[in-house]
Amino acid sequence: MAEPTHVGDLEGDVEGDRLRAQLAIDAARIGTFDWDLRSGRLVWDARLIEMFGYDRTTFEQSIEAFNARLHPDDLPRVTDALQAAIDSCGEYEAEFRIVLPGGHTRWVSARGQAVAGTDGSAARLVGVAYDATDELAAEARVVRVLEAMPAGFYSLDPEWRFVHVNAEAERLLGSSRDELLGRVIWEAFPAAVGSLFEESYRRAVATGEPAAFDAHYPAPLNGWYEVRAWPTPDGLSVYAIEVTARRQAQEQAERSARRLALLAQVSAELAGTLDVQSATARLPRLVVPALADWCIVTVIDADGQPRDVGSWHVDPAQRATLERYAEVRLDAMPITAPVGRALHADEAVTFAGSEVLDLLPPGQARDLLTALAPRAEVALPLRARGRTLGLLTLAYADGHSATEADVAVAQDVADRAGLALDNARLFDQQQQMAEVLQRSLLTDPPAPDHAEIVVRYLPAAEAARVGGDWYDAFLQPSGSTMVVIGDVVGHDTAAAAAMGQVRSLLRGIAAYSDAGPVEVLRGLDSAMTLLQLDTLATAAVARFEQTADELERGVTRMIWANAGHLPPLALNPDGSVAVLADWKADLLLGVDATVERTESVVTLDRGSTVLLYTDGLIERRDADLDTGLLRLRTHLTELADLPLGQLLDELIERLVDGKPEDDVALVAVRLHRQDRPRPVEAGPNVVPDVVPDDPASR
Repeated sequence: MAEPTHVGDLEGDVEGDRLRAQLAIDAARIGTFDWDLRSGRLVWDARLIEMFGYDRTTFEQSIEAFNARLHPDDLPRVTDALQAAIDSCGEYEAEFRIVLPGGHTRWVSARGQAVAGTDGSAARLVGVAYDATDELAAEARVVRVLEAMPAGFYSLDPEWRFVHVNAEAERLLGSSRDELLGRVIWEAFPAAVGSLFEESYRRAVATGEPAAFDAHYPAPLNGWYEVRAWPTPDGLSVYAIEVTARRQAQEQAERSARRLALLAQVSAELAGTLDVQSATARLPRLVVPALADWCIVTVIDADGQPRDVGSWHVDPAQRATLERYAEVRLDAMPITAPVGRALHADEAVTFAGSEVLDLLPPGQARDLLTALAPRAEVALPLRARGRTLGLLTLAYADGHSATEADVAVAQDVADRAGLALDNARLFDQQQQMAEVLQRSLLTDPPAPDHAEIVVRYLPAAEAARVGGDWYDAFLQPSGSTMVVIGDVVGHDTAAAAAMGQVRSLLRGIAAYSDAGPVEVLRGLDSAMTLLQLDTLATAAVARFEQTADELERGVTRMIWANAGHLPPLALNPDGSVAVLADWKADLLLGVDATVERTESVVTLDRGSTVLLYTDGLIERRDADLDTGLLRLRTHLTELADLPLGQLLDELIERLVDGKPEDDVALVAVRLHRQDRPRPVEAGPNVVPDVVPDDPASR
């Protein structure tokens, strides 16, 4: 704006400023007052007269008219403020209530300035006032909302002083607003200095970006808080909720989840192997550090003696020490030691580490335990079916202790381990009984002159060690040697029982009738039907015969019949292997007793070996029988020069690695040459007296 250049312009500019000021006052609905302190005359403009409920005729231009409208509770305070401005010849500021005719109350906000006279004392007080009812009502609503909030709320000014604290913040902070307002937060709460609280607050102010975090404040508050802080033009506003209970519930849920996961892992470890002893020895690795600082697991051996089988320490540097301690502690402990008490208890035994130290005599065990320095220990029996099968010993270092929940979970672990150990014990007993029973049915083979017969039976590694596979070898009244291989359908005790019946029938028929293989199978099928043996079975029967002419030529005839079984193999003297038939075989036993069966004959050079086997030797989940048979022929060729017993053992090792998926039965006949004495590896010649002599032995 250009500067005025003459008096007329100046007067017009002043008038314009006055007009603009009046318009601003009108727009803001502001009233003005002028109080002459010497005469006592009080002048109000029309707006202020209306604001106080007067009109031109009823308004008395004196301070008494003002005081008459003031709320009685506010009169002393406002009077003091006016007097202070007059005395200091300074500013006046006040918010007060006025009571209008009819009883309505309004809020007024006033500001003024005392003006000095020639003598320097206040001569006038001029100022403005406006109706602040709506404004203060809005502020009051905000305050009421803040006070009613279930969350703590406080505001800090740019100097980090508390300027507002609601009721919930008082409770959360443990201090009243009178104690907090005006104080610097870092002085009121020194533990916040350098913490996530200070870091987040200062970052929010510096960046102008809100901050949100969960944090723990130590004693005296000692709680978890969810905090939201956002910068404002006047400083920082903070919203906080105590979430200690939620955090505790969350931590409890996480602990429960970890314990459930631990129990699931323990169950999987124990159930995922047949070697329960080894799985039990690995339990300390699962228990530590979830339930203890270190752990030892003890089992009762077959002689009834406790033996430490596994240990683990949370500190890798202490694991070797703990392992050495587990090796020597039981021998050093007296019978009165807590471990001994726990072996005869039905529940957990808790004791101090010093109690064990006091009982141990000087020596390595005491020195090692001193280095391990357990503050407390808990020994839990591994029990099942009324038996104690071992102990799970948990140990805790200084600053740690076992909670009731930890002991409960550890007892669950101990119970599962105890049950697994007892199940393994019972299963092993059943396996041994079943295997002894089955092997009692599989008799030793005869030892005819110049013929060596070797048999093998290996139960399935992952079954009940009893099934329907069988072998047999015996002499018939004519002196002929007969060998049998068979498999009753099924793999359980019922299959084993059926196998015993079928095997006994076959050898009885063959021994009495002196019949050839096909007639023996036909008689067996008929007997099974007549006796109502409700079972199916495969079988291959081979009979070795020799005439005087064949003796001279050094050959032997093998006559054989096959009821649904795998074909025999012949290992020739030159090391070649021949399959004595294709895969096609006659019908299984137990299907149709009237079916016509066939018989085959093959002439074998002396020095040959015949092998009969069950499908457990060659069958695999990931390969078909053709592949398995090819592997068998390949290995048989490679092992041809081995003694017969060693050959069979090596075949089993190579083809099933000593752990067959199904039962394996083998019977092999090696026809040694007859123009020389019976070889030593064939063993003694043992045959029944009623059997004719071998022509080669005459």
